[in-house]
Amino acid sequence: MKVRKFSALAVLSASVFSFGQNAQAEEASSIARGGTLYDNWIKVIGAEKPEETHKAWPASNTKKKGDTTWRCKSCHGWDLRGKDGAYATGSYKTGITGLRSQEGAPLDKIIATIKDDTHGMAGMMSDQDYHDLAMFVSKGQVDMTKYINADKSVNGDVAKGEAYYNTICAGCHDKEGRSPNELPAPLGKIVGSNPWEGLSKILNGQPKEAMPAMRALPVDVSVDILAYMVTLPKE
Repeated sequence: MKVRKFSALAVLSASVFSFGQNAQAEEASSIARGGTLYDNWIKVIGAEKPEETHKAWPASNTKKKGDTTWRCKSCHGWDLRGKDGAYATGSYKTGITGLRSQEGAPLDKIIATIKDDTHGMAGMMSDQDYHDLAMFVSKGQVDMTKYINADKSVNGDVAKGEAYYNTICAGCHDKEGRSPNELPAPLGKIVGSNPWEGLSKILNGQPKEAMPAMRALPVDVSVDILAYMVTLPKE
């Protein structure tokens, strides 16, 4: 009788553990998709590109216009720090605040902000899109200041990163980061010049591309990959 009781408890515990794993996997999937929406929601959902510059885009920035100004990352940055992060200078300087204060915020509050008059995104995406984007903002933020320094160096383990890269990434990007051919430059140059974007794409994937998202794994794995990628050839 005791054996039966133990077995029943064991089965129940295993079921609860399995359910927890599935729930975590679903959450990671939603967050990763939200990350690609943050990157370029227009491309992810196949929406028509807006021709007009977003009404909230500041007139002081004349270097960007049109659909580029509708991407979330264009205002709030790859590091989600806005004017206080990497976009404090450069062609994406807008003076707009980041989203770090929204970490842990209720999803409905974030969705309402996305749809408000300032952002003007009401009716432009599906309920699932709004949910995934809000999941990324609330539960998917990574404090990149812990991993990427102001000089663009990365606080990761290069040796581990090389092993991860050769296992996961080299099949598409080759061992020197020169593939696919349509990339504007070798990965070493792209990631070396903007490691914040590199980490974002390693974690969440590339919008509408068959690129694996590392979101379900410990963030250190992605950071180690990034640390190795910045050592790849620049030419």
